[in-house]
Amino acid sequence: MRSIVLANGDPTGFRQRLKHVIWRLLQVLPDRSFISLKFFTISGRFPNLDVPKTFTDKMQVRKLYDRNPLFPVMVDKHAVKKFVSDRVGEDCAIRTLWLGRDLSEVDWAAIRLPVVVKPTHGSGQGVFLEKPQDIDALLKSDLPEKWLETRHHRHNREWAYGEFEPQLIIEEMLQGATDAPDDYRFFVFSGAVRLIAVRLRRKGVSYEAFFSPDGARLDLQTGYRAPATSHVELPASLPRMISIAEQVASDTDFVRVDLYACDDRVFVGELTLYPGGGFPGCVPEAWDRKLGDMWDLRAKPPG
Repeated sequence: MRSIVLANGDPTGFRQRLKHVIWRLLQVLPDRSFISLKFFTISGRFPNLDVPKTFTDKMQVRKLYDRNPLFPVMVDKHAVKKFVSDRVGEDCAIRTLWLGRDLSEVDWAAIRLPVVVKPTHGSGQGVFLEKPQDIDALLKSDLPEKWLETRHHRHNREWAYGEFEPQLIIEEMLQGATDAPDDYRFFVFSGAVRLIAVRLRRKGVSYEAFFSPDGARLDLQTGYRAPATSHVELPASLPRMISIAEQVASDTDFVRVDLYACDDRVFVGELTLYPGGGFPGCVPEAWDRKLGDMWDLRAKPPG
């Protein structure tokens, strides 16, 4: 059997599987207890929920106490398109080709491939359909039903995901020059971009790189993707991307705005309110406190 070495040094994945079992058992707990214990199993420390200082601690407080009515719209992968269009123009929204709950109702003859199929309430879920055989395989699978059954908001106690009905969405698939388009993630605090993360794929391998808003490469990494060792060139549209990210996030204390640059156009992929559930690894550890200092958290712990 081929041994798979994970980033955390777990050669068989046993410890990670054990954590998932523990997290399922903890699901019955109230939000604050669940969040504290899950955080501890990941980092070896409990989050400071009373006087949060780091980005990861503040994210847990947001999950517990921030009930901004805009949040469900921002994380709904369909509803967010009008939100984006109203703020920066409909040209920045990826076109929806179909929306519903049953893929058997789709007129596939009218769908021009390639496309992306995903749930509107999920994270890290979805498939690319590039040829007719991909459609057949998806329809024969139980993936769509599993997506709709997933209660994403319960897994990490991310309130906003549970405030709308889950649906399935078919979107146009954006394409880069040689692979999936690079994913530019703008960390926006109180309307100002303070950090840029780039996720890119080359020959099937995922890499990450971090930059300051002026385009300077930063020696940072999360450990969940291999650091890009070669030169990563930011697009010429970077100033426009920053402007779009700041307009979209103008009245939010923090949101990560995920953008794509394709064919001289900029598209908003999604708005991420709870990156990585706010657990350790969601941002570079070296900047956890620094990003926390940048975040003027609106939600306050009781008392």
